[in-house]
Amino acid sequence: MHTLERFVTQSLATAALLLMATQACAASGAAPTHTPAFATYPTKPECVAPAKPGGGFDLTCRLAAAALEDQLPVPMQVTFLPGGIGAAAYQLFTSQRATDNNALVAHSSGSLLNIATGKFGSLGGDDVRFVASAGADYGAVVVANASKLNNLQDLMAKLRGKASRVVFGGGGSVGSQDWVKAALVMRAAGGSPKGMRYVSFDGGGEALASLDNGNIEVYTGDVSELRAHLRSGKFRVLAVLSEARLDGALADLPTAKEQGVDVTWASFRGFYMGKHVDPQAYRFYVNAFNSAYASSQFALLRADKGLSEFSLSGQAYHDYVLAQIKQLRDLVRQAGLLTPGQ
Repeated sequence: MHTLERFVTQSLATAALLLMATQACAASGAAPTHTPAFATYPTKPECVAPAKPGGGFDLTCRLAAAALEDQLPVPMQVTFLPGGIGAAAYQLFTSQRATDNNALVAHSSGSLLNIATGKFGSLGGDDVRFVASAGADYGAVVVANASKLNNLQDLMAKLRGKASRVVFGGGGSVGSQDWVKAALVMRAAGGSPKGMRYVSFDGGGEALASLDNGNIEVYTGDVSELRAHLRSGKFRVLAVLSEARLDGALADLPTAKEQGVDVTWASFRGFYMGKHVDPQAYRFYVNAFNSAYASSQFALLRADKGLSEFSLSGQAYHDYVLAQIKQLRDLVRQAGLLTPGQ
């Protein structure tokens, strides 16, 4: 059914139900009433991408719009609010739009890193309500195919010996998500991120070229950007930083956890709402995402956006996000990237 046809059908059905309810009330002499759930139904569903059109936040919002289409009374509108790498949207939804029952805001794990490092000012994770995840792109520890490091334990042993001899590299500066992955591995080996040798590059492609040339020994990036490169035979994945092995063509790649190293990292995407929205509006979106997670259509939509399965919603997702922010804050504090008092 086309979107317009679905909208007309749903509108007529809603009108019929309201008419029947009004007639029933009139016959009984009672005043018309609405159920509480209907009062907080998102009448103008919106997803705010806190950046300019065309980027990852745009894709995240369009995934929500497509995945929830059959559960909404009208199509979800995607709007854009660039500024401060997400800070403008975060400030808006902790103030003027903190009670907006219609709007979701897209976020990424990079947003959490900004919160952890104080780039959103004094605002913290508990100043909004995190609703649900969209999917994840898992971290990976990669070496050149000719490397003498055969597995993750070889790397851990080298880090415990002379960490200064290991040169990490990633597609981002110190404090970026790629740096965080390397810092987590370093900390798991008993070292401090402050003493880690890390070379920043302008994107994963440049970092992989440097790995291939032998200028760095270990690259910490994301699985999605490695898919095409793994077929070249130039690189090997020592570990994927997921809880369990991934599906499909990546099923043969071992996780860090199965090699005895408790390090996971998901560059995940999801959504939040204002802290003071009606609880029923929050529950509507949580339930809508739970229904989407169970559908094969959502799996296809998610894969089309280059994301792996990561389905978490409601309070469980909110608590997960807060734990991630705390971990990131502790990590950047250890590296001396926070000013006193942060």
